[in-house]
Amino acid sequence: MAAPGEVAGAGAPSQPEVAAGSAAVVLPERLQRREAERQQGVERQRQKKEAQVVKEEQSEFFLAAFAREREAVEGLLAAGALEEAAGRLQALQKLLTGSVRFLAPYEVRQGQEAVARLQGDLAARRQQLQPKKKFAFRALKKEAAPGSAPRLAEPAPPAPAAPGPGLAEGEPGGEPLCGFSGAQDAELELGPAELRQRDVLLSELRGCRVRLRGNPNTLRVRDCRGCTVLCGPVSTSVLVDGCSDCLLTLACQQLRTHRTRGCRFYVQVTSRAVIEGCSEVSFAPYYWSYPGIEKDFESSGLDRDSNNWNLVDDFDWLATDKPSPNWSLIPEQERITCWD
Repeated sequence: MAAPGEVAGAGAPSQPEVAAGSAAVVLPERLQRREAERQQGVERQRQKKEAQVVKEEQSEFFLAAFAREREAVEGLLAAGALEEAAGRLQALQKLLTGSVRFLAPYEVRQGQEAVARLQGDLAARRQQLQPKKKFAFRALKKEAAPGSAPRLAEPAPPAPAAPGPGLAEGEPGGEPLCGFSGAQDAELELGPAELRQRDVLLSELRGCRVRLRGNPNTLRVRDCRGCTVLCGPVSTSVLVDGCSDCLLTLACQQLRTHRTRGCRFYVQVTSRAVIEGCSEVSFAPYYWSYPGIEKDFESSGLDRDSNNWNLVDDFDWLATDKPSPNWSLIPEQERITCWD
């Protein structure tokens, strides 16, 4: 009969055997976890590569379609089919705004520049094909009868202000545009009949409040200081250039802002807004309303459900890991909701 100590020693495993058994169990779990992580990394890389391929295919499709439509618009302009050209140009703008989510910033910029150039060409062709005024002799003034009271001259109706020296971007030929120029501390307003599909220019205004109730084709705001500009839906593009300390509420397909500082924008824009050479500009959603604005939105072709007010491309800020210091969003508690 074995001694009690011998039986106990034979039945219980030694300490090294226990440690070896634990390692045999733990080691496969670590390997499995490491293998799972490796497979997840491979899957992420595969999905990323597929997404990049899709993005490149979408970009190639857009560039081909955009080139075809641009050539079609150019051909229609050359043939004088201006209304058809205007319709195709609006479709071209919609193609661009619907594709910005997968285009590179330089592709967006090239597309915007091409659309702006075609808009200028369309306006120039309209001006060129406009019938010229016929020459007519003026009637001679009749002498007043002796003893009759002299007739007072009737005051001439006020004409829309012509732009100041130099032309804003996109202006064809130098003809006066619809709008205001050179006013100071004034209340200025244009209505639907005056604005409908017109190219509007606001230039060199100081401390003015401008209400544009209607549907312009384009809007240019140039060299304005301390102004408030309230504008209805613009069918195509808005350019703000060289302005400071202004408040602007704008609805458009495309918004470009150059050399501007200290301005607040309340916008509805279907593409991404673009800033260049700007500082201390801020953005919030479009809030302005007036009787008839729904009809103006309908005639403008803008989609009220599409608003990229908080997506801004700063062409002076190329870093992708840090936000641009040149623009910001207006905090909700500081946004203006009542304009009258």
